[in-house]
Amino acid sequence: MSRRRLTLMVAGVLTLVLGGAGALLPVPYVALSPGPTENTLGDVKGKPVISISGHQTYPTSGKLSLVTVAYQGGPEAHIDLLTALRGWMDPTVAVVPEETIFPKTVSVKEVEEQNTQEMSSSQQDATAAALNELKIPIKVIVAVASTQKGKPADGKLLRNDEITAVDGAPVRTVDEVAAGVRKHKPGEPVEFSVVRDGKPMTLQVGTVAGANGSIVGMIMGTQFKFPFTVNVNVGDVGGPSAGLMFSLGIYDKLTPGALTGGKSIAGTGTITPDGKVGPIGGIQQKMVGARDAGATVFLTPADNCDDAVQAVPKGLRLVKVSTMHEAVQAIDSLRTGSGQVASCPAR
Repeated sequence: MSRRRLTLMVAGVLTLVLGGAGALLPVPYVALSPGPTENTLGDVKGKPVISISGHQTYPTSGKLSLVTVAYQGGPEAHIDLLTALRGWMDPTVAVVPEETIFPKTVSVKEVEEQNTQEMSSSQQDATAAALNELKIPIKVIVAVASTQKGKPADGKLLRNDEITAVDGAPVRTVDEVAAGVRKHKPGEPVEFSVVRDGKPMTLQVGTVAGANGSIVGMIMGTQFKFPFTVNVNVGDVGGPSAGLMFSLGIYDKLTPGALTGGKSIAGTGTITPDGKVGPIGGIQQKMVGARDAGATVFLTPADNCDDAVQAVPKGLRLVKVSTMHEAVQAIDSLRTGSGQVASCPAR
């Protein structure tokens, strides 16, 4: 064998080895793919996704499925270049920079905790949206979400304390509480009437100067007191994007007859307590997951329509919704065959 031929052979082998090794190198990307669907009218591991006690419920049928996005990669489990390349070639997969999902300023644990918190909040908002749609009264309360370390409220006011009055004056909103605190000069105490673990109590809390007047150093939020119990069980699913489907599942169980008429309907969208539907991420992957699970109708947030129409799977009808009320009306029309149903406009 000539020296030139040997050199070329060795170079070729090295190129293959280096190319193969390079393909296995970790890259800072995350691959997003269609995740599992869950029927909000069904069960997860033998437990109902939605269970209601203290109020009459009705049997139903069909599917109102939430959809999810699965991911590979992340700071603790990077994908390799070959996986990224396969994802870029697969129209059902989105390969995005790692910091899109895991910002460098927060840890993986913090991202997971945020997703869990968003899921919990979406369940509360979905329950409120369903009950508001049914005109069932809900009590809204102001509660302590957290306190700032080193500020007067730290150690005195606790998470989930319900604030009922400031200096004896009843309060119903976060703004009313803040206004009551700002009436005091920095250093003056404020009297809070709170309910903690079902027990009313009165607390004196000092104030310090803040950007817009006196503060006690707490973050507040609104919570709901529902007239009956609604529990949601979805297992290891995070984020707020299932809110619309939770609200529809709750609504269906609280009303006679099957809302879907036995159809398989999937959808996505955040929900506010007053029933507004917001946009979500991963719409392409969620549509594929919905169609793979047998859905023929996909409830699509209005703000996601432009992206959805470009990648809608064959056999899946996109129904545009901006509110829960619109979603209920659309499903009613699909079931009865009467009335018009808004669709995402073709581009």
